[in-house]
Amino acid sequence: MTLKEIKDKIVHGDFKSLIHPGTNTDIHPSDVARIMDTLPVDIAFESFSAFPEKKKALLFAYLGHYLQRKIINRLTKEQGSAILNHLDSTDRYSFFISLGSLECSKFIEYLDTRNKKATQDMLGYPKQSVARLVNTEFATIKADMTIAEANKHLCDNHIDSDTANVIYVVDDKGKLIDDIPVRRLVLNETTKRISDIMDGVVIKLNIEDNTDEAIAKFKEYDRTVLPVTNNENLLLGVVTIDDVIDVAEQRNTREMQRFGGVESLEYPYVRTPIISLIKKRGGWLIILFLSEMLTATAMGYFEKEIAKAVVLALFVPLVISSGGNSGSQAATLIIRAMAVKELGIKDWWYVMKREVLSGLCLGVVLGTIGFLRIAAWQQLHWYNYGPNWELMGITIFFSLIGIIMWGTLSGSMIPMLLKKLKLDPATSSAPFVATLVDVTGLVIYFSIAAIILRDTLLK
Repeated sequence: MTLKEIKDKIVHGDFKSLIHPGTNTDIHPSDVARIMDTLPVDIAFESFSAFPEKKKALLFAYLGHYLQRKIINRLTKEQGSAILNHLDSTDRYSFFISLGSLECSKFIEYLDTRNKKATQDMLGYPKQSVARLVNTEFATIKADMTIAEANKHLCDNHIDSDTANVIYVVDDKGKLIDDIPVRRLVLNETTKRISDIMDGVVIKLNIEDNTDEAIAKFKEYDRTVLPVTNNENLLLGVVTIDDVIDVAEQRNTREMQRFGGVESLEYPYVRTPIISLIKKRGGWLIILFLSEMLTATAMGYFEKEIAKAVVLALFVPLVISSGGNSGSQAATLIIRAMAVKELGIKDWWYVMKREVLSGLCLGVVLGTIGFLRIAAWQQLHWYNYGPNWELMGITIFFSLIGIIMWGTLSGSMIPMLLKKLKLDPATSSAPFVATLVDVTGLVIYFSIAAIILRDTLLK
């Protein structure tokens, strides 16, 4: 069944063919949830209500936070409690993290004693902490067990879940000793002891690690699940790759929004109210507009030069846009390099040297093109730059070199400076860097023009 067919059935209220046993073997809850997230809340709630009680918690976990909040607010306390208590711990944590303080206080009362305590403990950790991704459902065995004893212990004490793909060896105090893939239990003689198939190598996360460190470890060691311990090596839970991917996607989305000069959205674009969208975008636009007003101030300062040589004004968009573009490029490269741990603050001198050289080479290339453009237009009689067109071309040549060098330097150093100040480098968005270079680029352009043309056009 295609997504379009699923959507048609939901919109027309044909839930029976979606939920009747034997008819939905090819439908994954995420497919239904993806469709529901695009529907009006009333229709989405109606379709959610039609699903069997046993399937609601599974479907609820795949819904977006916006729709989750709308649905849970329409359910009775008993219905909401049944769903929230049957969620996986990571899905439950994710839901509560998305709530405001008042809603969080309300819905935490829906939880049973065990889940309530675990959720409150999780909410006490920082937002970027690994603790907020911990799944407390994991399987453990002892090193002195035989494989046969371990298999029986797992069948008797643990449920079938994604986290059971890796089994953890712990001592009597619950401290982590090793991790064992399930395949070793299957492919070895059942009479062997667990200690015989241990390799002694265990990659783990600390409960105080942040999500960036978790993402780096998953990438470095190519794991699908990692154990989480405290400073005493006590096994507290596990983090799975799908939860880390979700976090990475959310972080990348926020960074892209900020980099584009927009405050990060709490909900998907299609679910964000137009008023909220205007507020998120308006703040940065106002700041950038006020900053761009400095451009007019800078041009006013060189009013006399422009009056003497109006031709200078023709190239203002050319030179300042080139600087802004080069700055945006540099900022994009450096922010991404820092995000994937290729660069750190200590590498600033290395980055500066590379960007100055890059800016110089790019400036020479664009400056040469600019000079040739003026020469071609003059010789082909497409525009008359006057008898001193060569000096005008030289002005553009050196101006582009200076502005592009400044643009690449600014675009690369501002993110590192913000990182040093413990601010989000993504806030050095492309519009911000471009605006900065626009204003300073004018100063560079007219200063160079004043030097080169002082005995001719600006005499």
